[in-house]
Amino acid sequence: MEAELPNIKKWIVLYPVYINSKKTVAEGRRIGIAKACENPTCAEIGDCCNYLKLPYAIEIDKAYPRDFMQRGRVRVLLKKEDGTLINPSISSRKQLMLRVAEMVPKHHGRTKKQETASTSTTTAGPSNKSGKGGKKRR
Repeated sequence: MEAELPNIKKWIVLYPVYINSKKTVAEGRRIGIAKACENPTCAEIGDCCNYLKLPYAIEIDKAYPRDFMQRGRVRVLLKKEDGTLINPSISSRKQLMLRVAEMVPKHHGRTKKQETASTSTTTAGPSNKSGKGGKKRR
């Protein structure tokens, strides 16, 4: 274990903000909204890396610099010491972000939450407010 710790510094860092569809590019999102997922957690990202057979480490004590209230980040190893890819289908940080964002909505802990949320949101009817902004009446 001791020999592995210095190597973790060379692993790529993946903050949940990078793939969060609720954030803007200015707030730190790195992929398109259509491909991003809603509010991913470090644990979900870690599980996705585990599924992709990539070594990962979750750092809970770290925060995203632009939004320090957002705690945690995931370090992922894409290449071995000799430069060969661990998972040949993922060769870059961008590919990893896209794959993880694709998998998080299908996460086993998330599918249960969404079923309960989707049943409550379908009951809401159309809003009576029109989209046009006109003269405000007093």
